[in-house]
Amino acid sequence: MLPRRPTRQVSIGDARTGIVRIGGGLPDAHGNASTPAPVSVQTMTAGYTHDVDACVREIHKLHAAGADIVRVAVPEKKDTEALKEILKQTNVPIVADVHFHFQRALEAVEAGVHKIRLNPGNITDRAQVHAVIDACKAAKIPIRVGVNEGSIIERKDKQKRMKELGAVFSEHKHGYLLAIMIAKLEEYLDIFYERDFRDICISAKSMDAALVIDAYTEISKRFDHPLHLGVTHAGPKETGCIRSIAALSALLCNGIGDTIRISYASDPVYEVQDGLELLWSLGLRPRQGVDLIACPTCGRIQVDLFTLVQDVRKALAEKVTVPMKVAVMGCIVNGPGEAEGADVAVFAGDRRGIIYVQGQKTANVPEDQILPTLLAECLKFQDEVKAGRAKLGEKKVEIIPPDPLGELGSGWEKIAAGSVEQRTVPLTVDRR
Repeated sequence: MLPRRPTRQVSIGDARTGIVRIGGGLPDAHGNASTPAPVSVQTMTAGYTHDVDACVREIHKLHAAGADIVRVAVPEKKDTEALKEILKQTNVPIVADVHFHFQRALEAVEAGVHKIRLNPGNITDRAQVHAVIDACKAAKIPIRVGVNEGSIIERKDKQKRMKELGAVFSEHKHGYLLAIMIAKLEEYLDIFYERDFRDICISAKSMDAALVIDAYTEISKRFDHPLHLGVTHAGPKETGCIRSIAALSALLCNGIGDTIRISYASDPVYEVQDGLELLWSLGLRPRQGVDLIACPTCGRIQVDLFTLVQDVRKALAEKVTVPMKVAVMGCIVNGPGEAEGADVAVFAGDRRGIIYVQGQKTANVPEDQILPTLLAECLKFQDEVKAGRAKLGEKKVEIIPPDPLGELGSGWEKIAAGSVEQRTVPLTVDRR
């Protein structure tokens, strides 16, 4: 994992919603020193913005799921007219998504929105862009300049620069698209710089994960603004998660990216959940709630593991807020080893579950009692952690299972009787 790329920092939100900072490491647009902020997670509402009640409900749901920033579409005046009421009823920074009508941006700023998103390919009139920049500058809110593969258009007055960039990327698979994306950004950002406006985020999305990696890598070398990462038109969750994570994890591991949106043709709450899980998995945000691990598919599983895992996930998500590691293992082959790093663990044997809490065996129960017993142990351990009587990741358990192929099935008999040896070894590093 490479260190985060330093950028100018922008801030979004107000005293009521709280301030979300994006990027950092360089002086911000106002010359103030800044430290890199945690990578933030964004999403966008799926309903109509002018339907105030429905929009507010959706924003609340997305914020509750963990969204740091929520974007809303404002294609019509009735959408910007609804913003004032929406902003009164929500407590998360709101971004107005503007594509074709610069007037919608001005109306959104007047309503008190916290950030504007513009697309250079769709608003090209310089006077109109000036008007939006001046309004945002007066309101002290940032602008995201977002170029997408589908909206960039070659301009005649940029032919020379296109040729120069084309030569730079001539050996590259995505050379032409990289050239036009960078040329479009250069052209558009010049307008902002002329107005002395640098409170800017940049995005350069594509449906091609490899192009997204290449585009942001090249853009990060040329601009010092924070980057909003995403794969556009990623598709349904089932395939879009792979496409999105392939691009975003590669960039984040190389220190590129300051805020992310995973885009699905699905309920946007999944975008938030998966975006957070990505950041937690890479150690870019402190985990909230359970870190659940489980066996992969194999022929050794001795309980209905797949149902059990889903039931455990749902039960713990509702009741556990402490970032404990919980292992749900389906047999005694991989189970003991995988459970070693867990705070609470269960591994199965002959339709039973043996449960451990930080190395101490606490239960040996039949299959139908695994879920309630495991949940009870997790809640009890959570109470111990909150009371300061236990620490997360305090111990490592090394479990020595019986031989399941022993004489006359003696291994299974030992499991049923709870005769499983164990050794508990203190860890020198606190995993919190």
